[in-house]
Amino acid sequence: MTSGKTSCRLYSDFNCPFCYAMHERLHALGFLEQMSWRGVQHAPHLPQPMATWAGHLHAELKQEVEMVRRLAPELPISVPAGKPNTRLAITVAARALRENARRAGEFIRSLYRLFWVDGLDLSDERLLRLEAERHGFVGTALFGSTAPAVESMLSEWRDCWEETDHQGVPLLQRADRQVLVGLVPPETLTQFLASS
Repeated sequence: MTSGKTSCRLYSDFNCPFCYAMHERLHALGFLEQMSWRGVQHAPHLPQPMATWAGHLHAELKQEVEMVRRLAPELPISVPAGKPNTRLAITVAARALRENARRAGEFIRSLYRLFWVDGLDLSDERLLRLEAERHGFVGTALFGSTAPAVESMLSEWRDCWEETDHQGVPLLQRADRQVLVGLVPPETLTQFLASS
């Protein structure tokens, strides 16, 4: 997975179970290296720290997870307590991509799993720091004030995503601007990417 020029852009948000499943599916099929991962917040209103959901919100979350279990039964996934605000996680991932794209790819994959398998709060800076260090980002500038270059990159990701007119995640966009939205079967994914 790179942040440079690739054949396809992957717009994704850590707190979307379908994004987690798509990321794992792309990994299993060996397509992640073709992807330019672009984190976007599809629910920027969510609180930090993560709030525990109850009532209809919890029921909807449980329903989303059950749908992923049906569409991707091979994946480990659990129902988290709620959904975190992902601004910090996306910002840290963007900085990691600028620093070392290869290590950043594994770091990004691990963040999905921290939330969708372990149920941990991705808006927690301490958690993100520990995970970044585990992936070799030690003594780096992944945290602190955001550099103008990173802010510019995050704005570009958001603007390009909004220009697709779908506003959904996960969203794949080929170089020819064709898009594929949502978690699709492996054969559909392979066919879409083979046409790029």
